[in-house]
Amino acid sequence: MTLIQVDHDLDFSPLHQCMQHYVDQDLLACASTLVMRGTDLLDYRVFGRMDKESDKPLTEDAIYRMASNTKIVTSVALMMLYEQGKFALDDELSRYLPEFGRQQVLLPDAKTIDDVEEAKSPILIRHILSHTAGFSYGFVEPESLIDRSYMGGGLNLFGDTDFDLDLEEFCQRLSTMPLAYHPGTSWRYSFATDVCARLVEVLSGMKFDAFLRANIFTPLGMVDTAFWVTPEKTDRLITLYSPKDFLDPSQPGMTRGDEPKTGQFSKAPAFLSGGGGLVSSMSDYVTFLRMIINDGEWQGTRLLKPETIALMRTNQLAPGVGVAFPMWAMPGTVFGLGFALKQTLQPDDHSGAQNEYYWGGLYGTHSWMAPEAGITGMCSTQRMPGFWHPFSHDFRRMAYDIAAPADDHAS
Repeated sequence: MTLIQVDHDLDFSPLHQCMQHYVDQDLLACASTLVMRGTDLLDYRVFGRMDKESDKPLTEDAIYRMASNTKIVTSVALMMLYEQGKFALDDELSRYLPEFGRQQVLLPDAKTIDDVEEAKSPILIRHILSHTAGFSYGFVEPESLIDRSYMGGGLNLFGDTDFDLDLEEFCQRLSTMPLAYHPGTSWRYSFATDVCARLVEVLSGMKFDAFLRANIFTPLGMVDTAFWVTPEKTDRLITLYSPKDFLDPSQPGMTRGDEPKTGQFSKAPAFLSGGGGLVSSMSDYVTFLRMIINDGEWQGTRLLKPETIALMRTNQLAPGVGVAFPMWAMPGTVFGLGFALKQTLQPDDHSGAQNEYYWGGLYGTHSWMAPEAGITGMCSTQRMPGFWHPFSHDFRRMAYDIAAPADDHAS
């Protein structure tokens, strides 16, 4: 599918020069940027190479490992079942996944993983949609007691062996781990969206990939979005690279990582990760974003009602709780049902960023939607790690400055 730009008099050349600079400085092997006003495409450009060693230019139909951009797709899938009356947001998770019925919570001063107490309240479905259930991820804070227990318990997506559990087996294993906090009391990035994927299976009676294909991908015409890349499309999958220095994003140099022909996405996986398993193209994913921007409908296909989209953009965190990671701050940010939400503008934010909703992936795929400014941005690469990197901040800032109505930054 070709992305067709509308006519306008905006000058995106400063943004193009900025992204090309990242490639020229060997900070990124490639990048693609896309900006929309409403559902109209204002600008789409690609920079760099599919593969540095072969010097093949990045193509517009390239396929990306979407990592945590998958979470938004999974959240939409579960909310489609919510609209069908399959569950209520305040239903206990254990009503559908009994293994999560009697959770233990790690004590604040725990010295070992056995220092636990009974959960004061059950995990609700709204908790797994907002990362407030008490789960963790096993790699975000690797020195913490909870993440070390995940890794030791075989819940390590970046381990030396293939992650070969299916979603049912995964949830059984996850349920044996203590929670990091009492449900609903805090926020922690986690495997919660993979639990959402398993819940989709239980509620629908379908495998997760089949549900997505039948109810989202096929209706929207998303022909390149799946959990693996079939052989005839392998040459469109971008090679993944890692920086020479993981702690210094300004250090030039890239190391070759996951291989398109023999790597993680060259075969159908056992683990259909709702938190990070999809591949997609810019064309496919912008179709999905257009559906969201357009209040749940795109080109005659309605997936969600406008009121459901509005609910997903509503803060679900307890008073005083915000989104935060150990390695970077996200001030003024809360979380809805699948999206991070810009609740309070920061000094460097364009005022049109108020109520922006967004998320991104560890391999460098970022999308954000700004209802106040009426614009949407997507900036993608294949760099591990590529989340919360300077290139995405520069893209966002320049996209607002160019495409949003003229206005002062937050004060």
